Amino acid sequence: MNSTEMPVTIAIEQPHFPQEPPSLVRLVLLVDDSRLQRRILRASLERWGYAVEECGSSEEALDICRERPVDLIISDWMMPGMNGPEFCRAFRALPRDSYGYFILLTSKSETGEMVHGLDVGADEFLTKPVNANELRARIASGERILRMENQLRERNRLLSATLGELRSLYDAVDRDLVEARKLQQSLVRDRSRRFGGSEVSLLLRPCGHVGGDLVGFFPAGDGQVGLFSVDVSGHGISSAMITARLAGLLSSASAEQNIALESDADGAIHVRPPEEVVEHLNRLFHEELETEHYFTILLAVVSLDTGIMRFVQAGHPYPAIQRADGRVEFIGAGGLPVGLIPGARYEVDEARLHPGDRILMASDGITECPSPSGDQLGDEGLCALMQRNAAMRGESFLEVVMTELIDFAGRPDLPDDISAVLFEFGQAEAP
Repeated sequence: MNSTEMPVTIAIEQPHFPQEPPSLVRLVLLVDDSRLQRRILRASLERWGYAVEECGSSEEALDICRERPVDLIISDWMMPGMNGPEFCRAFRALPRDSYGYFILLTSKSETGEMVHGLDVGADEFLTKPVNANELRARIASGERILRMENQLRERNRLLSATLGELRSLYDAVDRDLVEARKLQQSLVRDRSRRFGGSEVSLLLRPCGHVGGDLVGFFPAGDGQVGLFSVDVSGHGISSAMITARLAGLLSSASAEQNIALESDADGAIHVRPPEEVVEHLNRLFHEELETEHYFTILLAVVSLDTGIMRFVQAGHPYPAIQRADGRVEFIGAGGLPVGLIPGARYEVDEARLHPGDRILMASDGITECPSPSGDQLGDEGLCALMQRNAAMRGESFLEVVMTELIDFAGRPDLPDDISAVLFEFGQAEAP
């Protein structure tokens, strides 16, 4: 015992509540240089159902705490060598997986001493001589905190395990989406093709792994070419699945596989009127596909000889014709998206392309591309973009469109799918 402190007798009174073992038995470490005081405290603690370890110095107590997880410590304040507050500070510095509850026994009652004890990490104080009811209450309070800490640690463990499983699932889904993106890109097998003196070029860039935009073309027989630009509502896997279905219906050059084509008795392939094709798609969407999605489509058939283009604009942005002299004009009369209203009717429009003219069928991801301030590119911005780059041709022009959109948005990850069909009309080549 420290010579600066008078001997203290610890009076243990019988608690006034049932002496039943606690629901959660923990290891209690008694640290006191008085063997008698340790013996008296130990008797009460073991009677209450606790496992008890004891030692006579802080240095020995630290060795015990390093070897095993001590949950609750009752330490005297005044001891030879390292005192109670110093021991508490050293205990808090030990690496532990769980919290340890620390009670200081002291004959001191000054506020400054109590504040010092709290500063070094003590949880509770008991004034000597120790009252058994008060000791039992302090331990019960500590056990509640330890139980809550244990529950929180277990929940964190379960949360970490769940997050680990979710991360594994996400990685698996991410790998599948990477493959899905490759498959969706493969739906557009040719990004450009020449038809005599004319050329078709395609742009398709989903905003995520997969998207709801689709562009394409198909030989339409009788010196004609079919062009289509589709935008399915929403983004992600469900939209991409619909675009895959539409690609199977429109991309083939075979009349048996492309609903825009038909063959006569001699086997010659002819293109169906665009309005009939879109009405067919609308019926198909309502009768066979149970989905809340809808889509817009611009379906056009261009004569490679005359440059006459017949097209249906079903909710899609207006196509832009750029004349050979650089002028840009938007054509079309709008129309309902496909899949909204059963039995909807669609009207055909017509335009005439001359050698050197070109038409751009762009998705709303281009015209509605936002700047950092929230302004959209719009038709005027698209018109200016086309005029600035009037000398660019084919895929090079579409690459410039993509670059300028990223510059306009101020970010490479654009918020919507980007797609476009560029048809550049030239004189039909002589056979």
